[in-house]
Amino acid sequence: MPKQLRVAAYAVCVRDGRMLLARWVAGDGSRRWTLPGGGMDHGEDPYDTVIREAEEETGYAVEPLALLGVDSVLRSHPRRLGSPNDFHALRIVYEARVTGGELRHETNGSTDMAAWHALDQVSALDRVALVDVGLRLWRERPPLGRVGSEAAGK
Repeated sequence: MPKQLRVAAYAVCVRDGRMLLARWVAGDGSRRWTLPGGGMDHGEDPYDTVIREAEEETGYAVEPLALLGVDSVLRSHPRRLGSPNDFHALRIVYEARVTGGELRHETNGSTDMAAWHALDQVSALDRVALVDVGLRLWRERPPLGRVGSEAAGK
């Protein structure tokens, strides 16, 4: 089975009881909310990745404040031709604050909308599991930077 590793960096931005999320558009056209962020370019530092990706997806300049943790997820993905793909996502999660810019939606990217959501309403959103992982890391601040496997992106 072909193997693929994707390393990405994401921001948990909470302000005035609201969380900044971007709406991810999957390959099948379905849409779910996720943390602003995305894949690292070769040679790029994850700190720089989260700044670049948050701006691309939300229009905001962000400043990472703390490394909250790392989420590691293994999945098997079907491919158009051939055997399934053994996919490993390594997701570096930062707490970040907005320092400038204006909210806007990404065009021609992996997301189509950005918005602030009340923290008490996030659990009702159609969202990817990374949102829950990010919230747990932000709330619990685990010393080893990881939360239990029950929240780990399955």
